[in-house]
Amino acid sequence: MRIAQLANFVGPTSGGMRRAIDQLGQRYVAAGHERLLVIPGPEDRMTESAAGIVAQVRGARITGGYRIILAMGGVLEALERFGPTSVEVSDKWTLAGIGPWARRHGIGSILFSHERLDDMASDFLRFDVRPLVHVRNRALARVFDRVVVTTEYSAGEWADTSAHLETVPLGVDLETFRPRAARRAPGTVVRLIHAGRMSREKYPQLAIAAAAELSRRGVPVELTMAGTGPHVTWLRGLADEAPVRFLGYVDGRDELARLYGEADISLSVAPTETFGLAVLEALASGTPVVTADRGGARELVDSTCAEWAAPRASELADAVQRLHGRLLSDPEGLRGAARSRAEGYSWDTSAQLMLAVHQDVSGTS
Repeated sequence: MRIAQLANFVGPTSGGMRRAIDQLGQRYVAAGHERLLVIPGPEDRMTESAAGIVAQVRGARITGGYRIILAMGGVLEALERFGPTSVEVSDKWTLAGIGPWARRHGIGSILFSHERLDDMASDFLRFDVRPLVHVRNRALARVFDRVVVTTEYSAGEWADTSAHLETVPLGVDLETFRPRAARRAPGTVVRLIHAGRMSREKYPQLAIAAAAELSRRGVPVELTMAGTGPHVTWLRGLADEAPVRFLGYVDGRDELARLYGEADISLSVAPTETFGLAVLEALASGTPVVTADRGGARELVDSTCAEWAAPRASELADAVQRLHGRLLSDPEGLRGAARSRAEGYSWDTSAQLMLAVHQDVSGTS
């Protein structure tokens, strides 16, 4: 097969979506297929690598250092030169027009739904845009052969549309993220980590509020915030005197794995998270997790390796205290359960499921 992956909002410090696209694309090539990746950049540029062809198309800079492709000429030129048998679009905005283009050319089309746009946009804009998003999703469902979702929560956005849904959970790098050989025993200080984009819709402010609540209760706590984003200055102000340190962008997966390994508990508390790669990376490192009681991240954990609560500081602080108590009483059991849970999610399985969808829409075998 000749698979074209297209995405907006990716860059040097991109998080989960870029990681998913890269992990899947590398495995497409390893399985013997040809791959084109189309992403925005500061200029038009075409490069080739062992992981396929990368077509960087000039995109407009927007908030947070991201870029978005507005003019489709470069995108269509790259696609026509490549001649895909199927396209995989990780964007519901400007690149969504590739769905109708693919249909006109008899090419299979997949929309990869990486975010729960109805909930995320409503939270970010602070008014209910769900009816508008639903109208948009009904239109998208009509022009793509398949819509791929990663969790039941993600699928909920497509209710009452004509979307032909396929559920493909993402994976985790079980070699990079693994329990440390010599790990410090849990103590009275609760060492927390939050890894992710420092942007309000990802709810880092809730992790900070939970740490501040624990400190107010007299619980010795340290919270490490790993990541960068447009709202770092606001978050630093929000933290104020709370025991929070901001590391900024963490360069390298090995370093992130080390940070997970030094923490007692990882916080992934966004109630609008569609999946939660940070949850799996923490679990693979043997670090139990506190999540919100709704959203995609909640679906990745069970009672053997996590606690969850309503997305409010006091309830999440309660969950941290419960989990830390369990960690003190049985650290090896809890960490082993975390690792076992992560082992149920592999990128190889994700790629196999995606390749089956590509074969289906392209009519190849």
